[in-house]
Amino acid sequence: MTTTTTNRQFRVREGRQTRDAILTAAKRLMLIKGYNATSLDDLLGASGVGKGSFYHYFESKEDLGYAILDDIVTSFVERTLDPCFADPDGRPIAQIRCFLDRVVEAQRERACVGGCPLGNLASEMSDVHEGFRERLASVFSVWRERLTLALRDAQRRGDVANDCRVETVAQFLVASLEGAILMTKVSKDIGVMEKCVGELKRYLAIYEPARP
Repeated sequence: MTTTTTNRQFRVREGRQTRDAILTAAKRLMLIKGYNATSLDDLLGASGVGKGSFYHYFESKEDLGYAILDDIVTSFVERTLDPCFADPDGRPIAQIRCFLDRVVEAQRERACVGGCPLGNLASEMSDVHEGFRERLASVFSVWRERLTLALRDAQRRGDVANDCRVETVAQFLVASLEGAILMTKVSKDIGVMEKCVGELKRYLAIYEPARP
C-alpha cells in the first residue's frame, strides 16, 4: 500500500468522522429544541467543527435536516423494525408485538425525553416545509406498509380473521403509537407508554381466531 493511498484513506475516515460528529450533535439538539430553534451556531458549538467544515459536508441547514431524517430512518429500521420482522418464517402477530415492545423500550432508554424524532419533525415542519412533509409522509408510509404486510401474512396463515381491514389497522397502530409516545413525553411516565401498548395488544387480539 502506497503512502498516497494511506493518506487518502485517512482523509476519508477523518471526513466521515467529522460529518458524523455534525449529525450526532444536530440530532441531539433538534430532538430537544426542534429544527427551527436550532441555529447554525448551536450546531457548530455542539459539534466542535468550523463553519467551513460544515459547508463542506452540507450545503445548507435544510440539507443537514434531510440527512438527519435519513439517519433517523436508517436507525429506526435497523434497531426497531428489522430485528422483529427479519425472520420470514416468524409468526406475524408475534413480530408486531415484538415491534411494539421495542418502541416501549426505546422510550424507556431515553427516560421519556425527546419523544419520537419523526413525530417531532412531522409536527413542526409539515405545515411549513413541503420538502420535509413529503419525506416524512414517505417514511410513515413505509412503516405503515411493513405492518400491513405482516397483518396480511397473518391473515393468509389464518392467524388473523378475514374481517380485519389490514391497511386500516396498520394505520391505527402507527397513529396510536405516535400519540402514545407524545403523551409519554408530556407525562415523563413510561407507564403511559406501557399501558397504551398493552391496549394495542388487546386490540390485535380481537382479530385472532379463538383456538380450540
